[in-house]
Amino acid sequence: MPKNTHKIAIAGVATLGAAAIAFTVVPADGQTTTTDSLSSSRVAYSSGQVRDVKASVTDQLAVSSLKVEAIEAKKKAADAVAAKKKAAATAAAKKKAAAAAAKKAAAARKAKAAAASRSANRPVVKQVVVKSYPNNLDGWIRESLAIMKKKGIPGSYHGLHKNIIRESSGNPKAINDWDINAINGIPSKGLLQVIPPTFKAYHVPGTSWNIYDPIANITAAANYAADRYGTIDNVNSAY
Repeated sequence: MPKNTHKIAIAGVATLGAAAIAFTVVPADGQTTTTDSLSSSRVAYSSGQVRDVKASVTDQLAVSSLKVEAIEAKKKAADAVAAKKKAAATAAAKKKAAAAAAKKAAAARKAKAAAASRSANRPVVKQVVVKSYPNNLDGWIRESLAIMKKKGIPGSYHGLHKNIIRESSGNPKAINDWDINAINGIPSKGLLQVIPPTFKAYHVPGTSWNIYDPIANITAAANYAADRYGTIDNVNSAY
Protein backbone atom coordinates (compact mmCIF):
# COMPACT_ATOMS: atom_id res chain seq x y z
CA MET A 1 0.00 0.00 0.00
CA PRO A 2 1.39 3.46 -0.91
CA LYS A 3 2.34 5.77 1.96
CA ASN A 4 -0.32 8.40 1.11
CA THR A 5 -3.03 5.77 0.92
CA HIS A 6 -1.94 4.40 4.32
CA LYS A 7 -2.25 7.87 5.89
CA ILE A 8 -5.74 8.36 4.46
CA ALA A 9 -6.87 4.98 5.84
CA ILE A 10 -5.63 5.83 9.34
CA ALA A 11 -7.42 9.17 9.18
CA GLY A 12 -10.64 7.39 8.28
CA VAL A 13 -10.33 4.95 11.16
CA ALA A 14 -9.66 7.80 13.55
CA THR A 15 -12.79 9.60 12.39
CA LEU A 16 -14.88 6.51 12.87
CA GLY A 17 -13.48 6.01 16.38
CA ALA A 18 -14.30 9.59 17.31
CA ALA A 19 -17.87 9.18 16.09
CA ALA A 20 -18.32 5.97 18.10
CA ILE A 21 -17.07 7.62 21.26
CA ALA A 22 -19.42 10.58 20.78
CA PHE A 23 -22.46 8.31 20.61
CA THR A 24 -21.34 6.20 23.55
CA VAL A 25 -21.41 9.08 26.05
CA VAL A 26 -25.12 9.78 25.42
CA PRO A 27 -27.28 8.74 28.51
CA ALA A 28 -28.82 5.28 28.27
CA ASP A 29 -32.49 6.30 28.38
CA GLY A 30 -33.91 4.08 25.70
CA GLN A 31 -31.81 5.69 22.80
CA THR A 32 -29.22 2.93 22.69
CA THR A 33 -30.76 1.37 19.59
CA THR A 34 -30.68 4.67 17.73
CA THR A 35 -27.06 5.14 18.65
CA ASP A 36 -26.10 1.68 17.38
CA SER A 37 -27.96 2.29 14.12
CA LEU A 38 -26.32 5.60 13.47
CA SER A 39 -22.92 4.20 14.37
CA SER A 40 -23.29 1.38 11.84
CA SER A 41 -24.47 3.83 9.17
CA ARG A 42 -21.51 6.14 9.81
CA VAL A 43 -18.96 3.33 9.60
CA ALA A 44 -20.30 2.11 6.27
CA TYR A 45 -20.24 5.61 4.71
CA SER A 46 -16.74 6.38 5.91
CA SER A 47 -15.31 3.13 4.41
CA GLY A 48 -16.67 4.14 1.01
CA GLN A 49 -14.99 7.47 1.27
CA VAL A 50 -11.68 5.76 2.10
CA ARG A 51 -12.01 3.49 -0.92
CA ASP A 52 -12.77 6.46 -3.19
CA VAL A 53 -9.76 8.38 -1.90
CA LYS A 54 -7.56 5.34 -2.34
CA ALA A 55 -8.74 4.84 -5.91
CA SER A 56 -8.19 8.53 -6.68
CA VAL A 57 -4.65 8.42 -5.32
CA THR A 58 -3.90 5.25 -7.32
CA ASP A 59 -5.19 6.91 -10.49
CA GLN A 60 -3.07 9.99 -9.87
CA LEU A 61 0.02 7.83 -9.32
CA ALA A 62 -0.64 5.96 -12.56
CA VAL A 63 -1.02 9.24 -14.48
CA SER A 64 2.19 10.56 -12.92
CA SER A 65 4.03 7.35 -13.86
CA LEU A 66 2.87 7.69 -17.48
CA LYS A 67 4.03 11.31 -17.55
CA VAL A 68 7.49 10.32 -16.23
CA GLU A 69 7.75 7.56 -18.82
CA ALA A 70 6.76 9.97 -21.57
CA ILE A 71 9.38 12.50 -20.42
CA GLU A 72 12.05 9.79 -20.27
CA ALA A 73 11.09 8.52 -23.72
CA LYS A 74 11.24 12.06 -25.12
CA LYS A 75 14.67 12.63 -23.53
CA LYS A 76 15.92 9.30 -24.89
CA ALA A 77 14.74 10.22 -28.38
CA ALA A 78 16.45 13.65 -28.11
CA ASP A 79 19.68 11.99 -26.95
CA ALA A 80 19.50 9.58 -29.91
CA VAL A 81 19.08 12.50 -32.36
CA ALA A 82 21.98 14.36 -30.76
CA ALA A 83 24.18 11.25 -30.92
CA LYS A 84 23.27 10.77 -34.59
CA LYS A 85 24.13 14.39 -35.39
CA LYS A 86 27.43 14.07 -33.53
CA ALA A 87 28.30 10.87 -35.41
CA ALA A 88 27.42 12.56 -38.72
CA ALA A 89 29.59 15.58 -37.85
CA THR A 90 32.50 13.32 -36.87
CA ALA A 91 32.19 11.36 -40.11
CA ALA A 92 32.07 14.59 -42.13
CA ALA A 93 35.16 15.92 -40.35
CA LYS A 94 37.05 12.68 -41.02
CA LYS A 95 36.00 12.76 -44.68
CA LYS A 96 37.12 16.39 -45.00
CA ALA A 97 40.46 15.62 -43.33
CA ALA A 98 40.99 12.61 -45.63
CA ALA A 99 40.21 14.75 -48.70
CA ALA A 100 42.64 17.44 -47.53
CA ALA A 101 45.35 14.84 -46.92
CA ALA A 102 44.77 13.31 -50.36
CA LYS A 103 44.95 16.76 -51.98
CA LYS A 104 48.17 17.56 -50.12
CA ALA A 105 49.72 14.23 -51.13
CA ALA A 106 48.71 14.80 -54.77
CA ALA A 107 50.28 18.28 -54.70
CA ALA A 108 53.48 16.84 -53.22
CA ARG A 109 53.63 14.16 -55.92
CA LYS A 110 53.04 16.77 -58.62
CA ALA A 111 55.78 19.02 -57.22
CA LYS A 112 58.17 16.07 -57.01
CA ALA A 113 57.41 15.07 -60.60
CA ALA A 114 57.91 18.65 -61.78
CA ALA A 115 61.24 18.85 -59.95
CA ALA A 116 62.33 15.54 -61.49
CA SER A 117 61.28 16.79 -64.92
CA ARG A 118 63.24 20.02 -64.51
CA SER A 119 66.24 18.04 -63.34
CA ALA A 120 65.97 15.68 -66.33
CA ASN A 121 65.60 18.54 -68.82
CA ARG A 122 68.34 20.64 -67.31
CA PRO A 123 71.32 20.74 -69.65
CA VAL A 124 74.53 19.37 -68.28
CA VAL A 125 77.00 22.19 -68.02
CA LYS A 126 80.52 21.01 -68.45
CA GLN A 127 83.06 22.91 -66.50
CA VAL A 128 85.64 24.44 -68.75
CA VAL A 129 89.07 24.26 -67.29
CA VAL A 130 90.96 27.35 -68.33
CA LYS A 131 94.60 26.49 -68.67
CA SER A 132 96.99 29.21 -67.66
CA TYR A 133 100.31 29.85 -69.35
CA PRO A 134 103.37 31.71 -68.08
CA ASN A 135 103.76 35.25 -69.36
CA ASN A 136 106.96 34.60 -71.30
CA LEU A 137 108.03 33.42 -74.74
CA ASP A 138 107.50 29.75 -73.90
CA GLY A 139 104.01 30.47 -72.52
CA TRP A 140 103.07 32.64 -75.52
CA ILE A 141 104.09 29.95 -78.01
CA ARG A 142 102.25 27.19 -76.15
CA GLU A 143 99.05 29.22 -75.79
CA SER A 144 99.21 30.16 -79.49
CA LEU A 145 99.63 26.49 -80.44
CA ALA A 146 96.50 25.60 -78.40
CA ILE A 147 94.47 28.21 -80.30
CA MET A 148 95.95 27.14 -83.65
CA LYS A 149 94.95 23.54 -82.93
CA LYS A 150 91.33 24.55 -82.27
CA LYS A 151 91.22 26.64 -85.47
CA GLY A 152 92.95 24.04 -87.62
CA ILE A 153 96.06 26.14 -88.26
CA PRO A 154 99.19 23.98 -88.76
CA GLY A 155 102.48 24.69 -87.03
CA SER A 156 104.89 23.39 -84.39
CA TYR A 157 106.64 24.77 -81.37
CA HIS A 158 109.99 24.56 -83.19
CA GLY A 159 108.67 26.35 -86.30
CA LEU A 160 107.23 29.21 -84.25
CA HIS A 161 110.24 29.55 -81.97
CA LYS A 162 112.91 29.68 -84.74
CA ASN A 163 111.02 32.33 -86.71
CA ILE A 164 110.31 34.48 -83.61
CA ILE A 165 113.99 34.49 -82.63
CA ARG A 166 115.03 35.45 -86.18
CA GLU A 167 112.41 38.17 -86.61
CA SER A 168 112.30 39.88 -83.14
CA SER A 169 114.63 38.02 -80.77
CA GLY A 170 111.53 37.36 -78.67
CA ASN A 171 110.62 41.04 -78.13
CA PRO A 172 106.83 41.52 -78.50
CA LYS A 173 107.32 45.32 -78.89
CA ALA A 174 109.82 45.01 -81.73
CA ILE A 175 109.24 47.23 -84.81
CA ASN A 176 111.14 47.39 -88.13
CA ASP A 177 111.67 50.97 -89.18
CA TRP A 178 114.16 50.50 -92.03
CA ASP A 179 112.83 47.87 -94.57
CA ILE A 180 110.60 48.47 -97.57
CA ASN A 181 107.48 48.16 -95.49
CA ALA A 182 108.71 50.89 -93.17
CA ILE A 183 109.56 53.05 -96.19
CA ASN A 184 106.01 52.51 -97.45
CA GLY A 185 104.63 53.57 -94.03
CA ILE A 186 103.51 50.12 -92.89
CA PRO A 187 106.37 48.82 -90.70
CA SER A 188 106.47 45.23 -89.47
CA LYS A 189 105.59 44.81 -85.78
CA GLY A 190 105.61 42.27 -82.93
CA LEU A 191 107.19 38.87 -82.34
CA LEU A 192 106.80 37.65 -85.96
CA GLN A 193 107.08 41.11 -87.58
CA VAL A 194 103.64 41.29 -89.18
CA ILE A 195 102.54 44.42 -91.08
CA PRO A 196 99.16 45.88 -90.02
CA PRO A 197 97.24 44.95 -93.23
CA THR A 198 98.37 41.30 -92.98
CA PHE A 199 97.53 41.20 -89.25
CA LYS A 200 94.05 42.55 -89.97
CA ALA A 201 93.45 40.14 -92.87
CA TYR A 202 94.63 37.01 -90.99
CA HIS A 203 93.52 37.92 -87.46
CA VAL A 204 92.27 34.85 -85.58
CA PRO A 205 88.91 35.33 -83.79
CA GLY A 206 89.15 35.11 -80.03
CA THR A 207 92.51 36.87 -79.87
CA SER A 208 93.28 40.55 -79.27
CA TRP A 209 93.15 43.12 -82.06
CA ASN A 210 96.32 44.67 -80.67
CA ILE A 211 99.14 43.83 -83.10
CA TYR A 212 101.67 43.93 -80.25
CA ASP A 213 99.77 41.28 -78.22
CA PRO A 214 102.06 38.19 -78.30
CA ILE A 215 99.28 35.62 -78.77
CA ALA A 216 97.40 37.64 -81.41
CA ASN A 217 100.62 38.36 -83.31
CA ILE A 218 101.83 34.74 -83.36
CA THR A 219 98.45 33.22 -84.40
CA ALA A 220 97.86 35.80 -87.14
CA ALA A 221 101.38 35.28 -88.55
CA ALA A 222 100.98 31.45 -88.39
CA ASN A 223 97.58 31.75 -90.15
CA TYR A 224 99.18 33.87 -92.92
CA ALA A 225 102.14 31.46 -93.28
CA ALA A 226 99.78 28.47 -93.50
CA ASP A 227 97.84 30.19 -96.29
CA ARG A 228 100.99 31.15 -98.26
CA TYR A 229 103.55 28.46 -97.38
CA GLY A 230 101.45 25.59 -95.99
CA THR A 231 102.79 26.03 -92.45
CA ILE A 232 105.00 28.34 -90.41
CA ASP A 233 107.44 25.43 -90.22
CA ASN A 234 108.28 25.97 -93.94
CA VAL A 235 109.36 29.57 -93.32
CA ASN A 236 113.12 29.93 -92.89
CA SER A 237 113.62 33.55 -93.88
CA ALA A 238 111.78 36.82 -94.30
CA TYR A 239 108.26 36.10 -95.45
